Amino acid sequence: MIKIYTDTNYLKPEFRKIIFPLLLDVHFTKSALALDHFLLVETIETCDVVILPVAVNYYYKSKKKAALHQFIDSALAKNKKVWVYTAGDYGITFRKDVTVFRLGGFASKLTKNEAILPSFVTDVYTTLFSHQWEPVAKSITPQIGFVGQANKSIFKLIKEFVLHIKLSFLKLFNVSLGDSQSFYPSSFKRYQILKKLQDSDQISTNFILRKLYRAGVKTEDEKQHTTFEFFKNIETNLYTVCIRGAGNFSVRLYETLMMGRIPIIINSDMKLPLEEYINWKNHVVFTDAKNLVNDIVTFHNTHSEERLLFIQQENRKLMLGMFQRVNYFKAFYTFKNEF
Repeated sequence: MIKIYTDTNYLKPEFRKIIFPLLLDVHFTKSALALDHFLLVETIETCDVVILPVAVNYYYKSKKKAALHQFIDSALAKNKKVWVYTAGDYGITFRKDVTVFRLGGFASKLTKNEAILPSFVTDVYTTLFSHQWEPVAKSITPQIGFVGQANKSIFKLIKEFVLHIKLSFLKLFNVSLGDSQSFYPSSFKRYQILKKLQDSDQISTNFILRKLYRAGVKTEDEKQHTTFEFFKNIETNLYTVCIRGAGNFSVRLYETLMMGRIPIIINSDMKLPLEEYINWKNHVVFTDAKNLVNDIVTFHNTHSEERLLFIQQENRKLMLGMFQRVNYFKAFYTFKNEF
């Protein structure tokens, strides 16, 4: 049983959206799995790990930095491990002797104390689809899918650049939170990658390209239709292209793993969850814009159908197991304390 201590003044409904993710299960939903492995204790002296109750962003926005540092420093003074969470696409670099959980960031810039959170996605085989999961067979050429926003419009490119300048300006004056990064026109970059794949006669593509996010849906029926279309595309194809968005991470990566298919990750200096303990080369195809086609074809041709079926099973197993929220934090704690 892992004993955790936090500031219980924040364990209220109004803080639920910004609560440290594990506390959703331990306090709000009180899931059986969480309560089997984690216990909230009343005193800091009796805990194994201290958790900052809400995202770091809250303390910055609410001008409560003093309270933030006081809470952390009091835990460190007692030689306690401290976990904090920084939310948002960009994350906030937080240089204290604590573990910082964040969605993304640049591997070359992150410290050893910064840990990447997987996206805790829902299993659509229990919500959206009425049939059971099955792997797909190996085809002669790699069958690659993608559904999402990809736009070659110069107007869109200029719009993204203007938004980047605006955001950089707001960050300069501390109006907007999050680490700074260079200009990355995600929609335009996606189009370039996908076009290169479409133009190759060594690859079969099954792409649905959107000019707007979620095809600009406005009604609940439209949302359900595009959601079904998105996941059906992943299910149909052995591979799915996973490219970063505004932040340097891809939710699609975890959705593809959950669907028991093989993600193709386009290099963007991305760090993956628990990569010190997980051999990600056994789960995904790593490539970049320059070697895109060759890397995919080589991977496909050098893996037998039996091996590709095994990878699909292991990817789904990873998401249903270690990358469920409670299991992730339990695994993280165990790895850090036993290895």
